[in-house]
Amino acid sequence: MPELISRREGNVGWIIFSNPPKRNAVTYEMMAALPETIARLDRDPQVKVIAFGGSGLSFVSGADVKEFGATRGSAGATATYNHAMDEAYKAVSGARKPTLASIQGVCFGVGLSFALYCDMRICSADAEFAHQAAKLGMAIALTSTKRLVDIIGAAAATDLLFTGRKVGAEEALSLGLVHRVLPATEMEAAFAALALEIAEGAPLSLAAAKMAIRGCLGDVDTRDVRAATEAVHASEDYKEGPRAFAEKRKPNFRGR
Repeated sequence: MPELISRREGNVGWIIFSNPPKRNAVTYEMMAALPETIARLDRDPQVKVIAFGGSGLSFVSGADVKEFGATRGSAGATATYNHAMDEAYKAVSGARKPTLASIQGVCFGVGLSFALYCDMRICSADAEFAHQAAKLGMAIALTSTKRLVDIIGAAAATDLLFTGRKVGAEEALSLGLVHRVLPATEMEAAFAALALEIAEGAPLSLAAAKMAIRGCLGDVDTRDVRAATEAVHASEDYKEGPRAFAEKRKPNFRGR
């Protein structure tokens, strides 16, 4: 059955898209479950980083087209479906904790849009990316299009949206779709090491950095960015960092 799998591995909270027969095509139920699943990990004090992946050898092949008759068969149903997508995207971009996408195999359509809302995207050398709405008689929402344009620019976004062509890992890296490309055989271990490295950072500092980046993109009010920065400077962690450096030891950040 298509499902979201949620688990915690140390300080990393994982959310796995699981629909292997369809290369993890996302159903409406999976999309609707994402906000609370993300929120639960965001509330968990043991979780420092939220990671997303797919079952098997794919990330997400797109939305489950076969259920469109039910989920997009009328204007009302389409509005409900689009609302669920928007809420899922807001949930991942609005998470206070760093969000990472571990991308192997195909990352198409909804999968690519979702990955672009993550803070960092790491892919295997065999990964492929595409937005093929034009080939399916569909349209990509303005919010998702803006995210794509913000990340890779209007010219590159026009190319991908007009042609629907598949982009390999190295081109994805050159475009800015992903941050790093890793050999498929090293993907799992290297991604886990990166997630743990980020998890060792001061939680309030990471949250402030994320808020500042969102502020640069115009996604949040500058007052929220200022408040996040002030929270860092008023925290115990702000004292702990320099103290640990002077004592030549690993800092014990508590997020307060």
